[in-house]
Amino acid sequence: MITALRTLLRDIWSNAARTARLAIGIPDYEAYVEHMRSHHPQLAPMGRDAFFRERMAARYGKGRSRCC
Repeated sequence: MITALRTLLRDIWSNAARTARLAIGIPDYEAYVEHMRSHHPQLAPMGRDAFFRERMAARYGKGRSRCC
């Protein structure tokens, strides 16, 4: 009973955290790794740091400035 409750609370927290990250634009590395493993098993996924650098560059552009 206690273990099931802990698992449920952990899952709820994980889903809430993932939703919050998506709402503010933080990419989900775990989802990326899962996607790479299931759809592109022949390719090695980027490391966490490289993934975040690439996602931020894609979002904000390389060398481009934005006013808004």
